[in-house]
Amino acid sequence: MHPCPSASHLLHSLMMDFQSSSEFNDAPQMLPPPPGTFVDREELIQHVGDFAVSQGYVVTIKQSKRDRVVVLGCDRGGVYRNRRKPVDESSAESLRRRKTGSRLTNCPFEAVGKKDDGLWKLSIKNGAHNHEPLKDLSEHPSARRFTEREVLLIKEMTEAGLKPRQILKRLRQSNPELLSTPKHVYNVKAKLRQGNVTVRNFKSLRPQKTAVRNNYQSVMEPSWRQRNPPRVPNLIGGRFVDSKSLTSIDVVNPATQLIVSQVPLSTNEEVRAAVFAAKRAFSSWRNTPATNRQRIMFKFQELIRRDMDKLAMEITSEHGKTLTDAYNDVLRGLEIVEHACGVATLQIGEFVSNISNGVDTYSIREPLGVCAGICSFDFPAMTPLWMFPIAVTCGNTFILKPSEKVPGVAVILAELAVEAGLPNGVLNIVHGTDDIINAICDDDDVKAIALVGPNSDVADIYSRASAKGKRIQCNIGAKNHAVVMPDASIDATLSALVAAGFGGAGQKCMALTTVVYVGGITPWEDKLVEHAKAIKVNAGTESNADLGPVISKQEKERICRLIQVDTESGAKLLLDGRNILVPGYENGNFIGPTILSDVTVNMECYKEDVFGPVLLCMQAESIDEAIEIVNRNRHGSGASIFTTSAVAARKFQIEIAVGQVGINVPISVQPPFTLFTSSKPCFAGDLNCDGKGGILFYTQIKTVTQQWKDLPGNVETPTSNSNGESLQLQNS
Repeated sequence: MHPCPSASHLLHSLMMDFQSSSEFNDAPQMLPPPPGTFVDREELIQHVGDFAVSQGYVVTIKQSKRDRVVVLGCDRGGVYRNRRKPVDESSAESLRRRKTGSRLTNCPFEAVGKKDDGLWKLSIKNGAHNHEPLKDLSEHPSARRFTEREVLLIKEMTEAGLKPRQILKRLRQSNPELLSTPKHVYNVKAKLRQGNVTVRNFKSLRPQKTAVRNNYQSVMEPSWRQRNPPRVPNLIGGRFVDSKSLTSIDVVNPATQLIVSQVPLSTNEEVRAAVFAAKRAFSSWRNTPATNRQRIMFKFQELIRRDMDKLAMEITSEHGKTLTDAYNDVLRGLEIVEHACGVATLQIGEFVSNISNGVDTYSIREPLGVCAGICSFDFPAMTPLWMFPIAVTCGNTFILKPSEKVPGVAVILAELAVEAGLPNGVLNIVHGTDDIINAICDDDDVKAIALVGPNSDVADIYSRASAKGKRIQCNIGAKNHAVVMPDASIDATLSALVAAGFGGAGQKCMALTTVVYVGGITPWEDKLVEHAKAIKVNAGTESNADLGPVISKQEKERICRLIQVDTESGAKLLLDGRNILVPGYENGNFIGPTILSDVTVNMECYKEDVFGPVLLCMQAESIDEAIEIVNRNRHGSGASIFTTSAVAARKFQIEIAVGQVGINVPISVQPPFTLFTSSKPCFAGDLNCDGKGGILFYTQIKTVTQQWKDLPGNVETPTSNSNGESLQLQNS
């Protein structure tokens, strides 16, 4: 008895389905990517794509809502589905009809990325595949796509009149493994000619580099560089990315008023993403051998030297200081990087042998975790380099918030650090103003904050960060004094006063702002004014410039207001630089050297931090009165004395209540291997940023007590009684 036709066909279909299923089950298994959390959409896609390469499949974007969700699928299918109705026919005929009347279905693999609280989370909706893995990913059609550089060359060679075969031949000279054909070249040419695609947004990707179809990225340059003026990027998780914020601040050249760039007011979500990236990178970075971390710093300092001219020019265009001052800014920061190259020796702990019977104890210094730095504008290169090189070399990861007035130098330094080999997430940059600072202070994962800033900002930041239990150091703007004794060397003293008072347009925390003349100013007035008039005021890029503009029009107006108020209050204006005009730079924020005498402690310019090229002159009857004036100023950070008397110098050194003392030299930033000190309230915190203090700030002590000895029963635990006598307690 034979089965009916319909039953025969059903049996045949079941056998074919079983065979197809068996073949699929016998194929090597391709694993889905592990779920996780990522700083942004691009990093999530890259993670899925890179994992897919290792498994032998290629993923593509199936659905995308850029700011909320992205659905990724497999770019290959392998199961035939019959669309014809069952008929009674032979196996051969059935197979023939199956191939002509069916289609290849899509692979069921599906991964979903969703944005949640500023971070992107990956989940796997379906991790199965219905095909075998690709043995060679170059077999995939996407391997025949051109790179962005090749598309640019195709465009240029097409405009030069070359044919597709000629173009392909030239492309293969630089890329012998290129799999594309003349037809592919023709298709690109046609799209370029029709305007359907431009070089800048041409979408291409090769799976041997990553297995995600790059139909979301700009090919030629990142978006922040395509803007005019450029918008400085954040650095999050090793990637320079344009902020999602639509709000920006113009960075203006102080000499020309031209817009150099725009700095975004980043979002709190971007702060969280940066902190997440730093926290994620910490576990592997802290376990990186100290010698490897030091090697990166060696490479970093080499790259800074290579790009010294670029850094100096960026400082001058954003800040306004002369190129000479800009080079010195970079060189002082470079000294700190060089110091970081030998930081391992300063992290050495202590060991005490046999504190009890067979018991040793030792202490080790360990990194804190995620640290942060908040920068002022006065030293665009030195201030960031004051912070992150020491921090990361100690094994921490770092969030840097550059000054919104001079952000470009920090970005260049970060690019060099990445080029030197700093792993993704170890250094991150987030731009912004008060909201970003508050977000950093409030984040529980940030363990320490280093801050350089004006007096008005520091108190709130210090209290906010301290309330969250963070370790914090605050270096605040200062009022530095010089005491000039009657016996001081005239020429040497005047040269030092003019250089320290007007250098950098007075816009630096260690500027010498106030001079106290013991015995009166009369013998000094004329020569002081003569030396100040010799200073050449010009744009920082001009070769003859000694003094550049101040940072902004608002700062110029504030400085001019303080000069006017104190002149009306009785100060004598020996030299007025407010109305200076610089040919070719008439719109610049220039203030020439300005000298006020007969200044008293109650005047506004003395009580406030002028932060401009203004030198205040006071008088005292004796060295004791001069020391009292300096000690009464609550913002006195450093003070110098100019004298030929060792007795007077020693008295000054002992009795002056400041952190930095100069004898016949102005106050300056100390070498990084020494300890930069400052007195409260010009410094808030317990540990300084330079020398051994910087290592102590970025590390914490862990003490280990150990006993390695075979005992038949209990282990002795060392302790002591109230008299300090050693006791032995038994642990049961």
